[in-house]
Amino acid sequence: MATKASSKTGKKSATQSAQAQSAHTNPLHHTSSKDMWLAGLGAMAQAQAVAQEKLHEATAHFNQLAQGMTSGLNNPLVPPAGMRVDRLEHLFEDRVARALKSLGLPTAQEVADLQDRVAALEAALKVASTRTHKAAPRKRPSAKSTVAQGRK
Repeated sequence: MATKASSKTGKKSATQSAQAQSAHTNPLHHTSSKDMWLAGLGAMAQAQAVAQEKLHEATAHFNQLAQGMTSGLNNPLVPPAGMRVDRLEHLFEDRVARALKSLGLPTAQEVADLQDRVAALEAALKVASTRTHKAAPRKRPSAKSTVAQGRK
């Protein structure tokens, strides 16, 4: 009798497991669970998109508030942007001047002085050339006229 009872329970458990497997492999059951999963993913994606949009709006609003609050402040510890640019420009010019000097090239001031000297020399040359043209060379008396004057 014990063998009959064990065979009956074996049949029941085999039948139950077959039914459970068929429920999991049932295409209708599989499709509906897949659809549920995809619907959940879609809802989650929409919620993330809405949250991202709200975050962007809040960030923009916060930035506007921060700019409004700091626009009236003058911080003496932070120099204006124009001063920073001027300082950087000055540093750059100094370094370029040192590099040119090490190469033996003249400085900007030396070139300007040389240009002034050249301009002054050109002006002096122009004045000197106009004087010589105004004072035309005297005509020398021809040899015939000097001989003729000597005979008289």
